[in-house]
Amino acid sequence: MTDATWSVGRVAKRCGVKVSTLHFYEQKGLIKSWRNDGNQRRYKPEVLRRISVIKAAQKVGISLEEVKQAFLSLPDSRTPTVEDWQLLSTNWQKMLDARIAYLQRLRDYLTGCIGCGCLSMSKCPLYNPDDVLGAEGTGPVILEQTE
Repeated sequence: MTDATWSVGRVAKRCGVKVSTLHFYEQKGLIKSWRNDGNQRRYKPEVLRRISVIKAAQKVGISLEEVKQAFLSLPDSRTPTVEDWQLLSTNWQKMLDARIAYLQRLRDYLTGCIGCGCLSMSKCPLYNPDDVLGAEGTGPVILEQTE
């Protein structure tokens, strides 16, 4: 790859990550490098965009596996274009909206009954008499309900 001329140190410095982070991303299949004649890793400059997408996704709670799946949806595993980013970010926004709604429910129910079926809190018999919520599933079923 003649245009894969960025060293691992140069990429790490430019992206503000450790070299070990780049190795980890590569191991997870998020980025790729080539070896030069001296068996040193070399990257195409486009790797900067991939790493930026990874870092942005991580900051908002997108897992590396979710990032990997998004990257795999790109033809030929290419670096995301502006149009690709619009699609990825739209999909992630929906996922984040669902997480935000879940966290808001968690916040709102944190001091009260979450429908776990324990019947040990004084409010539980009001929300869950005779553990009727047990028929709806296991764990905190009120918290898991979508609104």
